[in-house]
Amino acid sequence: MQSPYAVFVTRLGGPEVLEPRAIPMPTAQADQLVLEHTAIGVNFVDIYLRAGQPHSHNSEPPFVPGINAVGRVIEVGRDVEGFQIGDRVTYTNAGVGSYATHVALPAERAVKVPAALSDVRVAAGLVRALTAQYLLKQMRPLKPGDMVLIHAAAGGVGQILVQWAKRLGLRVVATVGSDIKASTARELGADFVINYSTHNFVDEVKRITQGEGVSVVYDSVGRDTFMGSLACLEPKGLVVNFGTASGQVEGFALQELHAKSLWVCRPTLRSYIAKRSDLLAMCEEVFELLADPTLRLDIEATLPLHEAAQAHRLLEGRTTRGAIVLTPAAHSAE
Repeated sequence: MQSPYAVFVTRLGGPEVLEPRAIPMPTAQADQLVLEHTAIGVNFVDIYLRAGQPHSHNSEPPFVPGINAVGRVIEVGRDVEGFQIGDRVTYTNAGVGSYATHVALPAERAVKVPAALSDVRVAAGLVRALTAQYLLKQMRPLKPGDMVLIHAAAGGVGQILVQWAKRLGLRVVATVGSDIKASTARELGADFVINYSTHNFVDEVKRITQGEGVSVVYDSVGRDTFMGSLACLEPKGLVVNFGTASGQVEGFALQELHAKSLWVCRPTLRSYIAKRSDLLAMCEEVFELLADPTLRLDIEATLPLHEAAQAHRLLEGRTTRGAIVLTPAAHSAE
């Protein structure tokens, strides 16, 4: 067993503030499991918290970032039922930082991983697919033929959103930032693809919809796209801002929604999986999706845990076309 270490945010700032440090081996309290990680997800929220961007659960440095991982149980608390040493489990939003070789977490936040799924695929896809699940199935009723706009369609969440939306019979308008990503979005099944670095996406959506607009916009970009997203909606349409890759959405007059009776929401995954029953139900559906070999889940890079700073540089550069996964390879942390 390798010596335990974690990657800490030593101060708020750029990727350079991420530093590997040795940690004590965690021990399980009565209601906890101790996991030895095998694959760790990298998500945009990790960047928000590292940089100090306002969020629902900002921490003061030093802290360990990360919200999801896969690992094997190496210790079971005395009051825990339903888990045993050797189980493969995953978790997200469990109140622990996942950029670590080992963690102790509440057993009620752990979910067993089906044998058909690899650790890396679950680490890469769990949060993205859970996010897509609540966006498509819990935000607003949608029926086959409805048209939706998905920003950043070639990114981690965007890839799953496009594919799942098509499986639900929706018509998808996808925006991307390059011609290469445009090819990816088309391969994923998007009906219409807009490169917003060369075309005005608002004008293009109006052209595509003959001025009618779309039912829902799924916007993970934030500041650079939000007001344009509002302009793309049909009457009573909804903009879901679920990410801020370009920065926080700036204040706007509520009256902007009045003319077409528009809706805006800024949800977070943790609200949808707060109850264990909801977490298990959503994971069951997501595991079935991820186990389908026809679901494309691009993994941009698999890097050693101690190279977390490079993972952040790649993700923050907004040039990736898929997920990034960290693996706790042996590393000496002082």
